[in-house]
Amino acid sequence: MIFKPYYYFETGCAAYLFGCGGLGVSAVVDAHEEDVDAYIDFAASKGMRITHVIDTHVHADHRSGGPALAKKAGAAYCLHASAGVTLPFEPLNDGQEVPLGNTRIKVLHTPGHTPESVSLVVTDLRRGTDPWFVLTGDTLFVGAVGRPDLPGRARENAGELYDSIHTKLLTLPDELEVYPGHFAGSACGAGMSGKPSSTIAFERRWNPLLSKSREEFIAELRDVPPKPAAMETILRINQGREVAGHA
Repeated sequence: MIFKPYYYFETGCAAYLFGCGGLGVSAVVDAHEEDVDAYIDFAASKGMRITHVIDTHVHADHRSGGPALAKKAGAAYCLHASAGVTLPFEPLNDGQEVPLGNTRIKVLHTPGHTPESVSLVVTDLRRGTDPWFVLTGDTLFVGAVGRPDLPGRARENAGELYDSIHTKLLTLPDELEVYPGHFAGSACGAGMSGKPSSTIAFERRWNPLLSKSREEFIAELRDVPPKPAAMETILRINQGREVAGHA
């Protein structure tokens, strides 16, 4: 498998490109609009084409490059089936498998940060049948979890986030590597580490929120940073309800 993370240190964001070099197919997850050409160029340098562009959720802190990248690369633009957008997209469902040659993506619906949030469990069949890593989007961070208040219904969303983490992510193998959508510097959660990756076992042991009861977890998530600047405008653009650069 070819795997390349893209780290945006000014905003604490991460995007990921990975796939099967042997069969020349790849996916990009949580693309940024400023790097559309960079993703295509890197994939081409490895003899791969981008066949899937996946957003783990509708982003509120930056403009997604997903739709533009999918159009330019001739790829499928993918979101969870529940995503409330006007853009055309290929729906993903819980438990669905996305094939990328010898690479496999299993979709886990992990609502809480947003209703449509997903995590992506990735397996390299040339390495073995056990999964290698999980892209957790804004559900689980290193040392923290995603904020539940952006869509409203903060208490209800915090309960969903607790359930997603404990019934989906923490049931994954301890050795599984964790690559979240953000690290320190992002407004999408509080208390994030500057380290951009972890493992399920490390988070289970050291993430302070994961040892709390459901009610303690919900109460703890009342303390969140200010909402991202221009959040409403960014959301409208990423939902396809407003054209970038226009009111």
